[in-house]
Amino acid sequence: MRLKDKVAVITGGSSGIGRATCLLFAQEGAKVAIVDINDVGGAETLDAIKAQGGEAIYTHADQSQAADCQKMIETAESAFGKIDILFNNAGISHAADDDALNTSEEVWDFTFDVNVKGVFLCCKYGIPALRRAGGGSIINTASFVAHLGAATPQLAYTASKGAVLSMTRELATIHARENIRVNALCPGPLRTELLMKYLDTPEKRNRRLVHVPMGRFGEAEEIAKAVLYLASDESSYVTGSSFMVDGGITAAYVTPE
Repeated sequence: MRLKDKVAVITGGSSGIGRATCLLFAQEGAKVAIVDINDVGGAETLDAIKAQGGEAIYTHADQSQAADCQKMIETAESAFGKIDILFNNAGISHAADDDALNTSEEVWDFTFDVNVKGVFLCCKYGIPALRRAGGGSIINTASFVAHLGAATPQLAYTASKGAVLSMTRELATIHARENIRVNALCPGPLRTELLMKYLDTPEKRNRRLVHVPMGRFGEAEEIAKAVLYLASDESSYVTGSSFMVDGGITAAYVTPE
């Protein structure tokens, strides 16, 4: 088992990438603290882990709130004694997110509160726990749009994921000699509820897919396997990276530096 004796805190664990990662980590021997604001989905993930013989807890937490982030870390440490892995996966893509002319301040602020401030707060309270454990791995979910513009306007989301990528690089640099690795996961377009709600017409979906060399949306389970690598000791010399799992989209459109 690749995560035997490890403890993982996973935000956004009620669905999509978060749920797939919770299930995979449990299969690989980790004790999992599932975190979300969706209590029904969180309970379903918890039941699924227990049904496969894994060990997990669920904690309700809004990662845009400092007190909730502190509570989720304290709850996980209390339940399992330590934290080795922090997967800051929760995020939002608002249906009203558009270009600069049509995106409201409220949508912009809400997106940044969850996607950027939320990652900051999870790290603020999670890093001391990783220090207490002697080190560990942080994985922050960014996106392929942190590297290139989205064909369908989603300015707040794109800007927020660029911020996550920059934050990840600095955190990795600061904490590298504390045995704390920090990497940014950059998924391409996925067939998840989050994206399909946004790409809500065949035209929008086809406009996105035409740019993907593989010609299909990725699956949450495929991303979870990439997270597993970054969380495990197999990636012990990997930090500050932008880990692309995108069906080739950035290879096709980003000019090498």
